[in-house]
Amino acid sequence: MTFEIIATYAAAVSLLIGSGFVTVGVIGLLKFNEPMTRLHAPTKVGTIGIGMLLLASMLVNASAGRASIHELLIMAFLFVTAPVSAHFIAKVSIHRRDCDTPPPPKADETWSTLASPDHDMMEALAESHDTPSATKS
Repeated sequence: MTFEIIATYAAAVSLLIGSGFVTVGVIGLLKFNEPMTRLHAPTKVGTIGIGMLLLASMLVNASAGRASIHELLIMAFLFVTAPVSAHFIAKVSIHRRDCDTPPPPKADETWSTLASPDHDMMEALAESHDTPSATKS
């Protein structure tokens, strides 16, 4: 088997997988009513579905001797922007109260923050080990 035949079969499989994900994404957009439930479908289409369609395009062009980097750049752009846009859509939905509110935080003060219980302990330990020569600098 030559590279052209293998690339053609791989492109066909990639087109089937990509079109399957796009179909599932369209059904998800049509079926779900709330923004938070509809959010998952287009993000998967944007990453996996369109990525597989672009991979098929790359394979066909490479087998024909017209390899280009355009598809890779488009994939990189989609893989970076799809999660960010999904995060913004979810944040807007939460702030507009279009969805159920998230569960309340745990009792400790470090839930969903950068602070950690170990951080306070490390600061206390560092203060107790400070020497006068170390604090003068």
